[in-house]
Amino acid sequence: MNWHEATTSRKLDHLRICSEEDIEAGSSGFSDIRIVHAALPECDMDGVDLSCHFLGHSLATPLFIAAMTGGHPDTTDVNRRLARAAEKAGCAIGVGSQRAALERPDLAGSFKVVRKEAPTAFIAANIGAVQLREYGTGWAEKAVSMIDADCVAVHLNFLQEAIQPEGDRDAAGCLGAIEELCSDASVPVIVKETGSGISRETARLLWNAGVKAIDIGGHGGTSWAKIEGIREGEKNEPPLTRLGDDFIDWGIPTVVSLIEVRETGGPVIATGGVRSGVDIAKALALGADMAGMALPLLAPAMKGDSALACAIDHIHRQLKAAMFLSGAATLRDMRRVRTYITGDTRMMIQKYD
Repeated sequence: MNWHEATTSRKLDHLRICSEEDIEAGSSGFSDIRIVHAALPECDMDGVDLSCHFLGHSLATPLFIAAMTGGHPDTTDVNRRLARAAEKAGCAIGVGSQRAALERPDLAGSFKVVRKEAPTAFIAANIGAVQLREYGTGWAEKAVSMIDADCVAVHLNFLQEAIQPEGDRDAAGCLGAIEELCSDASVPVIVKETGSGISRETARLLWNAGVKAIDIGGHGGTSWAKIEGIREGEKNEPPLTRLGDDFIDWGIPTVVSLIEVRETGGPVIATGGVRSGVDIAKALALGADMAGMALPLLAPAMKGDSALACAIDHIHRQLKAAMFLSGAATLRDMRRVRTYITGDTRMMIQKYD
């Protein structure tokens, strides 16, 4: 198998493992957050407004359908359903890493279907920081052009790379490549972590480089250490399986990362262990502009359009109820809602203070 084939095969492995195995690890911190209840909400739950603005675009909801898949013909139907759901619900949506399709243009259809099915949705292209460093801004522009994207997300996945036998472990020069892209790109640049969180120190470097938004991708949801450990266990390579096990608890919990990054600038997207509309409400109260989820939508997306639509509708009903019970009629109101912070999350943020 050549390296192009390995990339697309890996994408299918990831989709299969995420749909069949328990691949979550750690605590995102949302269980440590309690929104202060408004016994007198003074608003109408049926009139709660979920609309928001992000990078100059008006959206019907702060739910971001986070990057999941693409790069293999067998992933096309999942992306098609996700895109249709995003168009119908007015969600933003991000595609999975486009590396495979940039290396093999015949695989681009698994990504192009997203814009075809979601002609008016806010869509984020997706490239890796290492590939950006190697191929430059032109690589990112090809990813944007492939799906007529509204922004480009540069993903940071160095925990995953450290565990993959085929991983890219040289991170030198990636910040400079991001800064160059921010200067030259035709669309806004987002930087996103993929499950280990972003610290305030890294956030400041990224804002200074010119990024327009940060997707924190915190610890406490889908674990790429666990996924890669499963992959290598299937291939009978126990040393890497053990390395995956060793790093299952590595990273900054989502809520802690959100609090740290929010202090340094914005906009901020909260991802990593967001599992319900109540979690979205908590993220908004803590300062997130949007909140993204992938794994909770994967199973219904694989079942069909109806199952996916029902899942998104339930998330929105949860979010509206949480906002109503917080006395928040709009997302702007939600920013003023008070929270109690307990447990390990409180200990982590107090240690910094």
